[in-house]
Amino acid sequence: MTVLVTGSSRGIGKAIAYAFGKKGYKIVLNGSKNKTALEQTKIEFLQQGIDCIAVLADVSKYEQCQVLFSEIEKAYGGVDILINNAGISHIALFSDMTPQQWKNILSVNLESVLNCTHIVLKYMLHCHKGCIINISSIWGQRGASCEAVYSASKGGIDAFTKAMSKELGPSGIRVNAISCGVIDTEMNDCFDEQEKQMLIEEISLMRMGKAEEVANLAVFLAEDTASFVTGQIVVIDGGML
Repeated sequence: MTVLVTGSSRGIGKAIAYAFGKKGYKIVLNGSKNKTALEQTKIEFLQQGIDCIAVLADVSKYEQCQVLFSEIEKAYGGVDILINNAGISHIALFSDMTPQQWKNILSVNLESVLNCTHIVLKYMLHCHKGCIINISSIWGQRGASCEAVYSASKGGIDAFTKAMSKELGPSGIRVNAISCGVIDTEMNDCFDEQEKQMLIEEISLMRMGKAEEVANLAVFLAEDTASFVTGQIVVIDGGML
């Protein structure tokens, strides 16, 4: 079976791709800009015996998504499990943002999910099976000051997940989302140590989550162990909400 993980050259996406790869899945790595990092991840995976390809494509653009899936078709035939992980953050007061900034966040975080889902469905509907997992955030439910547009993009992902699960359930396709709390990745490098500590104090388990913990949850949701789970926004936040 083939797994596409968007935004998988680093962070949560890389951890998810690695977890599936070590279980014997064929992996499609994807990044939008950093070709060097993407190729390095591919080399690391190949050295670990993981069957994978790497495709540089900006999934916020539908035409580039079409190229991505064309490359996958040549290599593996189609995508059985789609992990919509690509995303960016931007911390600022909404009143200080420009239209271009918020359009970019919505495009990368939300439109990429619509783009990849729309294209993958041709294959999944033909096969009458498939699994889609969208990587969301607790801010989509809770909302975060100075991350209003990021929160809106993740709230959109949650609503899209629930709607698509109803639309695709009769076709044997499951759709879920993983709603991440504070995970220890480069995305949090914008915070200083004091700010990170303040975040940790809001978490019941008194620590940040690990990318590998998100990856393990993704594998669980994709496999037959969760065959009756669809339309769910599964929170992994250490008790923060």
